[in-house]
Amino acid sequence: MADASSFAGARELEGRVALVTGASRNIGRAIAVALAEGGASLVLTARRDRSSLDETIAEVEAKGGRAVALLGDLADPSEVKAIVGGGLAAFGRLDIIVNNASTRNEAPIEELSFEAWREVMTLTLDAPFLLLKAALEALSASDRATIVNIGGMTAYTGATQRAHVVTAKAGLDGFTKALAQDLAPRGITVNLVSPGMIDTVRAHGSPHHYGKTKNLVGRRGAPEEVAAMVRFLCGPDARYLTGQTVHVNGGGYLP
Repeated sequence: MADASSFAGARELEGRVALVTGASRNIGRAIAVALAEGGASLVLTARRDRSSLDETIAEVEAKGGRAVALLGDLADPSEVKAIVGGGLAAFGRLDIIVNNASTRNEAPIEELSFEAWREVMTLTLDAPFLLLKAALEALSASDRATIVNIGGMTAYTGATQRAHVVTAKAGLDGFTKALAQDLAPRGITVNLVSPGMIDTVRAHGSPHHYGKTKNLVGRRGAPEEVAAMVRFLCGPDARYLTGQTVHVNGGGYLP
């Protein structure tokens, strides 16, 4: 199974600073560890789960990396500014943003509340926008800045009981393409990684969708396999890639 260790000890992200949202567990934690293995320093965020975020930091430090944990509500512009400011205070620069924070709870459309709809839209679409606005000056000062958004396969296949999630992730794909256009003159690349069925621990559970999806390789992916692609997109060998959606799904969806 390929994972971040396939980079064979490369430190291609040495001297870079990456901000990873939703870094307390699962794919976010794997991304943080993979970027640390590449040499990046980490600004790790979660809304309130400090103990899990500390576990991620412990894994990063075990790889020889440096990280700071900053709790905050990504729906609040002032807290987003504080997170970016805290990262800059800690490390003096910002080169990479990975928008990973999300929620994927399920509900039939007749039971889906507006509050649940807005929660998903806010975390998936508003938060990356607010982070970009807060971090644009710092990213523009980097000679190799990049943004990686974490999407989802159901944005392309659809899924029952996930109208809010499917809609939000499809919007994130569009946001990626729009930002790639707007930020290219600043030398900032923007791409989206779309995981398929990944073996993760779900806070809310997704029993309906989680048990149904099939793929060609016949197994669920590991968070580390998603993280390896994110690490590549953050590195020097991916500078000719922007505005792209990269599917990591074991053949569950063939675009």
